[in-house]
Formats: sequence, C-alpha cells, structure tokens
Amino acid sequence: MEASSSSLWSSVNSGIVLSLLAVVWTMLWQGLQGLQLQHFLGRHSRRLSRRLAAALDPYLTVTVAEYDGGRMRRSDAYKEAQAYLQRATREAGGGVRHLKAEPDRDPDRLVLSMDDNEEVADEFRGATVWWLAYTAQPREDAGGASYFWGRAARAERRFYRLCFLERDRDLILGEYLPHVRREGRAVMVKNRQRKLFTNISGDSWDSDGFWSGGSSWSHVVFEHPKTFATLAMDPAKKKEVMDDLDAFRKGKEYYARVGKAWKRGYLLYGPPGTGKSTMIAAMANYLDYDVYDIELTSVRTNTDLRKLFIETTSKSIIVIEDIDCSLDLTGKRKKKKQQQAAEGDGAESSGKDGGDKKDGAEKDKEEEKEGKSASKVTLSGVLNFIDGLWSACGGERIIVFTTNHVEKLDPALIRRGRMDKHIEMSYCCFESFRFLARVYLGVDAHPLFDAVAALLREADMTPADVAENLTPKGPGEDADSCLAALVEALHKAKEKKALAKKAKEEAKNKATGKAKKEAAADEADDDDE
Repeated sequence: MEASSSSLWSSVNSGIVLSLLAVVWTMLWQGLQGLQLQHFLGRHSRRLSRRLAAALDPYLTVTVAEYDGGRMRRSDAYKEAQAYLQRATREAGGGVRHLKAEPDRDPDRLVLSMDDNEEVADEFRGATVWWLAYTAQPREDAGGASYFWGRAARAERRFYRLCFLERDRDLILGEYLPHVRREGRAVMVKNRQRKLFTNISGDSWDSDGFWSGGSSWSHVVFEHPKTFATLAMDPAKKKEVMDDLDAFRKGKEYYARVGKAWKRGYLLYGPPGTGKSTMIAAMANYLDYDVYDIELTSVRTNTDLRKLFIETTSKSIIVIEDIDCSLDLTGKRKKKKQQQAAEGDGAESSGKDGGDKKDGAEKDKEEEKEGKSASKVTLSGVLNFIDGLWSACGGERIIVFTTNHVEKLDPALIRRGRMDKHIEMSYCCFESFRFLARVYLGVDAHPLFDAVAALLREADMTPADVAENLTPKGPGEDADSCLAALVEALHKAKEKKALAKKAKEEAKNKATGKAKKEAAADEADDDDE
C-alpha cells in the first residue's frame, strides 16, 4: 500500500516538473521571439556568407542601367559608357564577336557597339576591368508602370555590368568611372549628328492588350542648309536675334544666379511665307542644337505632352508651329459644344420623327468616337509644359512658337517669361530685297532697284515670293529679266492690295449704314409707342 502511494506521488511530481519546464520553455521562447533571434542569426549568417563569397570570389561589379528610376528618360551614364566602349569594341584584342552597327556622321563609316551578352576587357593604370552588355525582362509586378508608360516600361531593360578586382576598388570607383564618363562625352561630341525629331501618334492597343503609350519621338538627321548668312532679314534685327542667342548659350551661370530654368521662349509671328520656319533652321544651325518638332494634334493628353518634354535633351530647340491652328486652347471648344447642345435641345423640342432620332443617335456615336480619338491637351497643360515645374527638367532648351495670327493667341500663353522674345517676321523690305538680289543674282546695284524700293513701300510681298521671282527659270534669264519680272509682280501686288483695301472700306461703310438704318428704325418704333 505504501509502495503504491509513493509511486503515485512520484508520478504526480514528475508531471508537475514537466509542466513547469514546459511553461518556462514557452516563456523563454516568447522572449527570444521578442528579441527577433531569427533575424539576429540571419544577419550573422548572411555576413559570414558574404565574407566566404569574398574569399572565394574577389571580384566586384557595378551595373549601369539604360534608364534612370521610373524609366522616364535615358541615363546619361549609360550613353557615355556606350560611347566610351566603342574604341574597345572595334579593337580585335577586345574579343567582341557580335557587334551592332549604326550610321556615322561620315556616310562611309559605321558606329559599332557590343551586342547583348558580349564582354570586352579594358585597362586603366595597370588594372584590368571587364564590361558585359546584357538585357533583362521587366518585372511582372510593373503593371501600373506598364499602363502609364506604355511599351517603354515593358521593353527589355539594357545594362552594362563592370567587373573588377576588389583590390582595385578605390582606383576604379574614384578615377576610372569619372574617366569613362569624360571620355564618353568627348566621343559623343565628336560623333554627334544633329537630329530633327517629331512625335508620331501611336494610339492603339498592342498584341499584349496594353495601351501602346500614345506618342513617341522619331528622328532623321537634321541637314537644313539655311543659316543666318543666307537668311533674308533686316540686318539690324538679324544681329539682335544672334546676340540674344549668344547671350542665352553663354548664360548658364546667369540663369543659376537669378534662379531661373535655363530655357528661353521665342514667338515668331507674321504672314505666311515670311520665313518663320527658315528662321528656326538658322537658329538650330547657329547654335548647333537638335530640333524637336511637336505635332500637338497627335498628343492625346497633358501627361503625354509632359512625357515628350522629359524625353528631350539639352542643347535643343522645341518647336510648335502654327500653334493657333494646332488646338483650340482658348476655351472656345467648350462654348461650341454648349452651343451645339442648346441647338440639339431646341431641335428635339420642336418635334421629330423616329428616323430623325435615329440619325441623331448615330451622330452622337460618331461625335463620341471623335471625342475619344481627339487630343485632350488643354491650355493649362501647354502652360505647364513651357513654364511649369517640369520645364526645369534638364537645361539649355529653346522653345519656339510660330503663328500667322498672334492676336488669336491667349495672352497667358505668350506673356514674357513664357515667350520671352517676340520676333515679327514681316513682309519683304528693301534691305531684305538687296540681300536676296545679291544671293540669287549676284548683283549689288541695278537701275531697277529704285523702282523695286518704291513698290515695296506700297505693296505687300513676302521674302519667299521675292526670292521666287529672283530665281532664274531658264538658261536665257539673267538679272535684268528677273528684276523686271519682280517689278511686274510688285505692280500686281500693289493693285491687289488697293482693291482689298477698297473692298474693306466698302464693307465697313455698308455695315455702318446698315447699323444707322437699324438705329433709325428703332427710334421710329419708340416714337410710335
């Protein structure tokens, strides 16, 4: 009996001890979890792994991505590395077997670069490095970026990977990489071809079911021959424009000191044929800038317009020609829609049959379809494009607007600070004529010059029309015949101007007489009442 009791008590004691041990272990485990023991052990294990890897693999790498964060613009560092590696790529010792070729400034040469998954070696002050070119597919979790940035976010990502020994770390990071960027910029300047860019509408759904991303830049080599030396313009005004361009090009420190973005706006206005487009070409050739010609009607939204601006480079002229015709930026579009809606309501209230209602429904569908495809760029979007926060991205840019009717533009669009310099491109004056005669005919004086000077004061003729009349059309034509043809054309232009002025005065007098008659009739009605 006593033996059984003692065994029972020993069993109970053992259970109590085990329970106490379990409680203590639970408390200790919870405390260790509070101290994040797993993370502590994980950090030390990863640190040991890195030390082991460094002992087994003494190489370090630096990756240069083609696009900066967000894929909003191409990385300057990537372009500079690509230009720097052209020399090593051409040399047989580099070991590159697969090359990519692009046109060079010299029409007989090609610019060569490494194809994907190729590696080239380079030496710098006794240290050897290796450059690898490769591509990677975009991440699957970039759905939002894919929708917003279109194909750019879903395209293959290109990289250069630089590999070097850890013992050369300070030399490579401190001296070699800056050397690569400097030399790359020098090669880019040497091989640079000025380009004429345009935005091409790409509004469609692609094969993957994604929106294709709106407009994008496409380019050709800029080879316009017009310069200020061959531009028909008043010499004083021409010198004023050239001095202004020189001040802008040399004004980096000035713009930084006054706290302004390094950009300048030019408004070129005047009748058709007065040389607005050729003025832009002369400006580009004078400054050695690229030209970005924006077709505003191909830009779907303000966001797409902002994307286009971000993708432009420094040392460029951004052009919107005939801005008064590109889009309705004055709010009249809304008024027109309201007027059409009012007319539609009135028509419905007057009563129509079923066929008319059907035609109206089809018309509404067509208008809705046109509305979806039409540009939704607003005046606010254009103002932010030329003078908002995004306009400070980059530097050394000139923005040029051209118009035939400056009075139609919103004053907020062309005020100083946005369009800083207004240049009137007017009809041909005598000084411009003398310049054209010297260029086209090689004459500085002629008996008909006095007649031309007198007619130019009374007739309106553009420099383009004057140049056309001064161009010899056949082997028998010379300065005498061309100047005689110009005098005859100026007489016709003078008569046309006089007839137009007379018709305008008659229309004005007619309108005034009609208004007087209506006023008299109103007074008579008032007297009768």
